[in-house]
Parts: sequence; structure tokens; C-alpha cells
Amino acid sequence: MPIKNYKSTRAARKKMSIVDRRELHKGQPHKALTHGRKRLSGRGSAGKITIRHRGGGAKRLNRKVDFGQDKLAIPARVERLEFDPIRSAHLALIMFVDGVRRYVVAWEGAKAGDTIERGEKALEKPGNRKQLKDITPGVTVFNVEMMPGRGGKMLRSAGSYGTIMDVQGEYAQLQLASGEVRLIAKESYATIGKVSNPDHWLQRIGSAGRSRRLGRRPQVRGKVMNPVDHPHGGGEGAQPIGLKAPKTKWGKPALGVKTRQKRRYSDNLILERRNRKK
Repeated sequence: MPIKNYKSTRAARKKMSIVDRRELHKGQPHKALTHGRKRLSGRGSAGKITIRHRGGGAKRLNRKVDFGQDKLAIPARVERLEFDPIRSAHLALIMFVDGVRRYVVAWEGAKAGDTIERGEKALEKPGNRKQLKDITPGVTVFNVEMMPGRGGKMLRSAGSYGTIMDVQGEYAQLQLASGEVRLIAKESYATIGKVSNPDHWLQRIGSAGRSRRLGRRPQVRGKVMNPVDHPHGGGEGAQPIGLKAPKTKWGKPALGVKTRQKRRYSDNLILERRNRKK
């Protein structure tokens, strides 16, 4: 979908843009598949802030998305495509031949009236869901199960996709957009195609108010704080940070630090690490 640029009628509109949604459903979501959502404002189970700069924002209904799509060999028809305020990808409301409706992550090129299916005999076309062992190498997939039967966990955001490289033994080799090659159990299911709304990253927020409505609170640079509040703080006027490398508010290194846990169970499933920018 193309990007819609707003007219500069005021300061807040000057650099604001949005993905054109003319092809999406303009009414309310399917009520039976929605529920309220409690806003956690970046707080963990103890009620303390674990992710800063989160909170507030407009009220949003949560859609119940079927990431597993466990109805085998039952064709479904796409009724409409919908915007989801919680995630970057669009959603497709599908109805199975038995009358059951579900929300699924929409794929690029999806439109009302398309038919999709899940199972070994499903055709290799965008929207259909098959086990990795039944998909031809070189085909792009999304919404991939990391463990069979647990529903799609990988490649669910707008424009995401992975490429099946090969199937050997008990695993399939999946190459991610970062260049990482990972082993996934060949019995895991994946949806063929790419996630919808690939132009999502081209949007420009444009104003502080729009950012607040998305639930993002303001961020303050460390170098404008006092020394008691941040390692970068202090000094008269604009000063460099005065350190060899940036630090967090709590004095820990901020850039280039490895955050992955050591000796994770999935280390043996990563054949090739992602390409790091130099």
C-alpha cells in the first residue's frame, strides 16, 4: 500500500505520513473476536518499571489472532482486511466452510474473496499454511512455529519473511532477513508468503502528540541531566559525554553489549549468526 502524506496545514502535520488504508475495512472489528486490554505501562510482574518511556495512549481493543490455525484441511475464505492498532501488520478476517470466523495475520497481496487452506494437500500459494518439510526450498514464509504445535512465534511483524534454504534430517534451514540461518523442526507449520503492510517503516510520526497517542512517553537525553541523574550529565552548556563509550542511566555500557544469554538451549540451532553492521 502506498504512503499517504498529509498536507502541511499546521505544524503537527508538516512531516506526518501514514500508510494508505483505503482498501481496508472501515467499520468496527468482529465483536466476538475482541476483548479489552489492560495497559501495563512498561511495568513487570512486581509493578516496577522495566521498560521506560511507556504509558498512556489511546484506548485500543485487542483482537484475538489465531497464530496456530489448527483447523486442518478445512478451506476458509477471506471476508475482509482490517487495520489493527496494536500491531504493525494488517489482519484478515477469515470464515471457514463450517461458519467459524478467525483473525489471522494478513499476507502481502491478500484481498477479500481469497481462499486459504492448511495441511499437506494445500497448494503452495500465499496465505496457505503447510509444514516446513512440505514447502519447496526457496519459498518465503512467515508466522513460523519454533516448536511444532505451539503456534507461530517468528516473523509476524509488517513486511517480515524468511526463506527456506533446505530440509535435512529432522530440521529445516530457515534464513532470516538479518542473514541468520536457523534450524527449525521440519514438522513446524509456516504460512507461505510475506507479512502484509511492508511500507509500515516508511511512516513518519510527525508530532509529539501522535507519539503519545501510541503510548510512547517522552525521552530525555542523558547529557542534559545533572550528574546525579545520569553518567552523561553535568557541565555548562552543550558538552560531550566525557567518556570513552556511552553508558546507561545506571552506569552500564550502552552500545555494542551482547544481551543474549550464554549457553541458551537454541545455540545449537543457529547455523549462521546475523550479519552485523560495521
